[in-house]
Amino acid sequence: MRNKAFPTASIEDFKQCYPDSILKLKHDFLDHPLMEIPELLALSERLPASVIEHNIGALPIGIGQHEVPKHSLSVLETIASIEESASWAVLKNIELDPTYRALLHDVLSEIRPAVEAITGPMLNLVGFIFISSPNSVTPFHSDPEYNILLQTRGEKTMTLFSGTDESIIPAQFHEIYHTGGPRTVLWKDEFEAKGKSVTLRAGDAIYVPLKWPHYVKNGSEVSISLSVTWRSRWSYAEADTRAFNKILRNFGLNPAPPRPLPHRNVAKSTAWRALRKVGVRL
Repeated sequence: MRNKAFPTASIEDFKQCYPDSILKLKHDFLDHPLMEIPELLALSERLPASVIEHNIGALPIGIGQHEVPKHSLSVLETIASIEESASWAVLKNIELDPTYRALLHDVLSEIRPAVEAITGPMLNLVGFIFISSPNSVTPFHSDPEYNILLQTRGEKTMTLFSGTDESIIPAQFHEIYHTGGPRTVLWKDEFEAKGKSVTLRAGDAIYVPLKWPHYVKNGSEVSISLSVTWRSRWSYAEADTRAFNKILRNFGLNPAPPRPLPHRNVAKSTAWRALRKVGVRL
């Protein structure tokens, strides 16, 4: 990477908010050649089809992941005509490509010291690139990773909700999510009042804590953004604890949720890993 992605002030701010608070910050990642349409078209041809998603842009906020209508355009057609195709595409797992893997690792190396001082080693480094038509919508969802999204072209508004508010995401959803069940977060219009909307323009970025649900609306121009994500040992233990809680709930119990950092949730996470090792399925 030619220049550092984040100014020093942004990294200092990140240290203060990580891991549990959202943060809008600045980046110096504009005009990077790997984020231009010709290079992204080439990347879409190199990546496996299984890690590319493309959809129509006019989607309801609360549409389920299996309810999205099939797109009539190919991925290449979607990206090549993104200004008028009324669509959005996401190139997932960009680390499968050596050039983009280096890009991802360069960006994450700048925040690695701040992350590892709090949550330990950065695990499972994964990158996503979003290419979106004007006014398109990414529906309401929650992600199991820590995430910084860097806006490199256009404008989008992300509306976020607390990841610990069980009136929005109940404990049972987490338990189903981490045992292979549906991953669609149910949207209700009354949630809107609890959301925090953050508008990102080229040069802006946002840190999204683990599992904070959100939806995204694009502005009036083509939008391109890079999402850099990672996991921690605590996040994996949280997921295992949720899975073990499903077993307890199946026995009629009302299990306590995972405990926040610095607690490690060792007992339940170890129990779930042991059960999974011997082939227990829910």
